[in-house]
This record gives sequence, structure tokens and C-alpha cells, in this order.
Amino acid sequence: MKQEPTPIASTRIAFIGGGNMASAIIGGLIQQGLNGDQITVVEPLPEQRARLQAQFGVRTEAAAGPALQGSSLVVWAVKPQVFKQVAQDCAAQVAGALHLSVAAGIRSDSMAAWLGSERIVRAMPNTPALVGQGMTGLYARAAVGAADRGLIEAVIGTTGQYLWVEREADLDAVTALSGSGPAYVFYFLEAMRQAGTEMGLSAETATRLAIGTFAGAAQLAKDASEPPEVLRERVTSKGGTTYAALCSLEDNGVKASFVKALHAAGQRARELGDEFGA
Repeated sequence: MKQEPTPIASTRIAFIGGGNMASAIIGGLIQQGLNGDQITVVEPLPEQRARLQAQFGVRTEAAAGPALQGSSLVVWAVKPQVFKQVAQDCAAQVAGALHLSVAAGIRSDSMAAWLGSERIVRAMPNTPALVGQGMTGLYARAAVGAADRGLIEAVIGTTGQYLWVEREADLDAVTALSGSGPAYVFYFLEAMRQAGTEMGLSAETATRLAIGTFAGAAQLAKDASEPPEVLRERVTSKGGTTYAALCSLEDNGVKASFVKALHAAGQRARELGDEFGA
């Protein structure tokens, strides 16, 4: 049976910004068979350009220019505070392209005004995309058609899982939960390592135990049909060790503080849109 070409097989893609998230997506695209010469990266830092060329064989540019013309998809991987200026610098070269932004907070209304285009998708990925285990939230403006969505899914799918949200405002919550989420996991891993070493384990042993436990529990939660609270109850015997730990967490308000922290992240995402938007 003849294999149908993927939506990205003949696509010319431009990346504005060549940092970690851009590198994760580029790496996934190359693994899926996209040629490096189909990708152009605008990156002002010469050491970053050299790394991208050496690692992926992509074309690089120090600034926006004619090399961007003809790009079917433009991936915006720049910091929120510089997005407006960079978008205005590039707009004339990429007006006919589909646009995918991975910048936190910047709303699509602002992007549409800066770029003169309505074909805009916002994405909120997270750093496990670097190892193909990302979780990305996606939002599309009304002008983004089915074919455009298919292309976005093919691109983001190279970095892990994704889901679409119907309201753009939901991306602030996505940012708080999954966009910033890996840092929360690392935070708890730090705490587990500290506790392990205080109880006599080596740092290496405590770290391996903590990481293995997180990975296994996450897989169990993914495969289970029950919600997390049921899974927690199954490993909590009243009067046992897990019960003692959870009682201590509740007594110290850990869950309430953690929920409050996620709300703070969501609020900051909204503030970024207000601060750096149009």
C-alpha cells in the first residue's frame, strides 16, 4: 500500500527564534523526515545559529529578510517582551503564511494586528517536548481551516501530545497547569531527594527513587480509568505510612498552597498579555 505523505512533507517552515522550544520542534520535524533546507530560523545570536546549523542542517538568518518569503508556516518562538517588534519587522515577508505562536501570554488579537493575518494558532507547550514527551495546548482563530489544523497537529505531534481548547482564555490555565507544570514536578523531586538524604539515603539513590516513582505513578494515572483521588485512596491505608504523610501535607496546607500557586501562574499569563499585547 502506498503511504500517504504527511502534511509537513513538502512544507517550508520558518522559525522566528531558535531557543529550546524551537529546537525541540525542529528536532521532531527532522526525525519525521523533513529536510533541513526546508527550515529557516531567524536567530540573532551567532552561537545559536551555528549550533542549529551543525545539529539540524537548517538555514539560519540573523534578521528578517527575503529568506522568509514563501514560508507556509511561521513558528513564533520569541520572548513575549520582544514579540511585537519582531512581528512588525517580519510581517511584510510572511503575511500569507499560517502562524503558530509558542510565546506565553501574547494573545492572538495582538498577533493579528501586528502581522496583518487571521490565520493564527497559539500553542502552549512544555519542556518535556525536548524529549518527545511534551503536552501542548492549542487554540485556533476562526480563519484557521481544517487543513491548517492538520498541519499544526503534524508539527506539534512530533514533540508529544496535544489538545485543542475552544476559548483562548483557557490557554492561561493551560500555561499554569502544563506549561509551567514541569517545574512543579522538579520542585517535588527536589523535596523528595532532600527528605531521602535526611533519612540516610545517598542523593543518587533518593533521586532515582523519586524520579522512578513520579514516572510510574504518572503512567498508572494515564492508563487508569479512575480519577487521581481514587488512585490515591487505593494506596492509603488508615494509620499507615502513606496516611501519615498525607495527613502532614493536609495539616500544613500543601494542597491549598499548591492550588493557589497555579492560580498565580494563570494570573501572570493574563498579565503578560496585558503588558506586551497591542
